[in-house]
Amino acid sequence: MSNQPAKPIRTRMAPSPTGFLHIGTARTALFNFLFTRHESGVFVLRIEDTDLERSEKRFEDDIINGLHWLGITWDEGPIRQSERLDIYETHLRQLLDSGKAFHCTHDPASLEAEKKEQMTSKSPLRHICTDRDTKRKEGIIRLRNDATGDIMFNDIIRGNIMVKAEELGDFSLAKNPKTPLFNFANVVDDYDMQISHVIRGEDHIPNTPRQILIQKALGFPDLAYAHLPLILGQDRSKMSKRDGATSIGEYRALGYLPEALANFIALMGWHATGDREIFSLNELVQEFSLERVQKSGAVFDIEKLNWLNAEYIRKLPLPDLTMHLVPYLIDAGLITVEGDRYRTKDGRTVDQEYLNRISALEAPRLKRLSDIAERVAFFFDTPQYEADLLSWKGKQDFQTIRQNIDEVEKIVRNIESSNFSPEDLKEVIMPFAEAKGRGEVLWPLRALLSGKEASPDPFDLMATLGKDETLARIQRAKSIPQIQNAIL
Repeated sequence: MSNQPAKPIRTRMAPSPTGFLHIGTARTALFNFLFTRHESGVFVLRIEDTDLERSEKRFEDDIINGLHWLGITWDEGPIRQSERLDIYETHLRQLLDSGKAFHCTHDPASLEAEKKEQMTSKSPLRHICTDRDTKRKEGIIRLRNDATGDIMFNDIIRGNIMVKAEELGDFSLAKNPKTPLFNFANVVDDYDMQISHVIRGEDHIPNTPRQILIQKALGFPDLAYAHLPLILGQDRSKMSKRDGATSIGEYRALGYLPEALANFIALMGWHATGDREIFSLNELVQEFSLERVQKSGAVFDIEKLNWLNAEYIRKLPLPDLTMHLVPYLIDAGLITVEGDRYRTKDGRTVDQEYLNRISALEAPRLKRLSDIAERVAFFFDTPQYEADLLSWKGKQDFQTIRQNIDEVEKIVRNIESSNFSPEDLKEVIMPFAEAKGRGEVLWPLRALLSGKEASPDPFDLMATLGKDETLARIQRAKSIPQIQNAIL
């Protein structure tokens, strides 16, 4: 039994800033984060920005902001590859000087012709370079691959994976000493940052044997690997734009809460020991293990995300929910901020409590925060509708509608503003509604308050709008010509 201390757990997330933070990249970051925190290790953020033509600062900012928004934190970094070019050059020259790497002068056309010939003969796609013994000083830099037999590594998720070393050929390491390619920079960084576990998508499995050969050429130690399953669309093909939003920023704009999205992402390819599906980030850290990550692709289920988000919305304290909803109301032009109050689209001044009442009413119905504006526009803007909307099942005559509205108005005027709760309203209005017919009384009342066929019940609407606005909307309904002319 060895008395040597266990090697400390160190992982890394290494996004390329060539696009906005993708949900697949976010899942890889989350799984690295959960594993590392569970093991009390160190999590490194590395920005792989050696592709200078495609890398942009705005993408790096989006990645960092998106990870922070999801609650994913790191212990070291961000470390940028573009600031480490001298380190890569040192290791490249070490391989060149030792004869383990060489310059290749074959042009793209000849390499493409070689590839087509191999495809025709169904041979392994590889380049065994005739320049490997020429000591040339220019051209791309390739690894001299003299390895034979199987390259095998044990994937924590997938078990043993083997590739024939001869099938890899003399693969490229760098365009030149100052421009390393992905596999080479990856290996050097992982060694230099003392990474112990590489957790990434299964699309990187073909890179792993090449990286192992580079490690051996440089005398670096082996690493542990775990390759995560792809995220699939509903048709079980690789997820794309047709399956919905793909960037974290898009989901944020649509009104998904970070806690809900992180919870959902964690369940794409991983499952807990029981049937439970709602976890805080801290609870996920406690539960997470790579051994419970599945091999098969993880299907992106938007309905499940919507369900989870609705659950998290309902758990928000009311002031917090209102704070989340206000930007969507502002963007929709329904309110503007005036000090500590708000001006509605129809010109009223309302306070925070008014918005809280709306939030409380809609919380059980919301799946996404962005749905709020469409659902509650009538609370901020005078509803516009035709007189026919006030008719219960389209069979109620305007004279009866007017009569019932008049009676409801009398009842409402006699209620103190301090007693304007749904329960109080229901207690005084329902006896009249029971006598005249619930639909005949309550349908026109709800319609004139909201201007919609589908809306919350009239008692909730009245309590939310308040006594003054309720009476104002009754008066507007009575001013509609068909209703106004229906006086007995």
